[in-house]
Amino acid sequence: MSSTGEATAGRLAADPVLAARSLLGAVLVGRSVSAEVVEVEAYGGPADGPWPDAASHSFRGPGVRNAVMFGPPGRLYTYRSHGIHVCANVVCATDGVAGAVLLRAAVIRDGLDVAWARRRPQVREAGLARGPGNLCSALGITMDDNGVDLFDPQAPIRISPRRPRKGAAGPRVGVSKAADRPWRLWLDGYPEVSAYRRSPRAPAPGASD
Repeated sequence: MSSTGEATAGRLAADPVLAARSLLGAVLVGRSVSAEVVEVEAYGGPADGPWPDAASHSFRGPGVRNAVMFGPPGRLYTYRSHGIHVCANVVCATDGVAGAVLLRAAVIRDGLDVAWARRRPQVREAGLARGPGNLCSALGITMDDNGVDLFDPQAPIRISPRRPRKGAAGPRVGVSKAADRPWRLWLDGYPEVSAYRRSPRAPAPGASD
């Protein structure tokens, strides 16, 4: 990582919500496609950590699958949702302390033809990278990218945070635990932002943390 990359990654050495805010409006580049991040979700870590989060993959502690979540910050953590769709997270916090920011939606700014080819030409432009699985598909992010240093100028997937932008906040989408936390952040006015859907397995609103 270059000195510039180290300084930028340092902005992610924070609690997950602050890190998530710093990524709103960031430029994400993946295999000939460039996009602006407009929706993210923050995730904490184990019960004995500074941000206990039962909805996080790191809640039960480090393992083979989630090891990247425990740092250092600035790495990419990928996983499959429902065993099908690849989803991507930016690791935050500090080395040894779990935290991550799920990239939920982005606006394609360059490489539209490539994104359409990956997603199917009949998909509307606003839907190309709406939702974490679609975002990874449009930008060519795969499970093989797990652990990539997002601030390495030679990496296939890179991110460049811009000046933090004020975003709206609300509950995370589809989680059944810690379902009321306002840890989903988005920029208003973008049709690319996904609709809120509460998990049917989550407690009634107000009955969760």
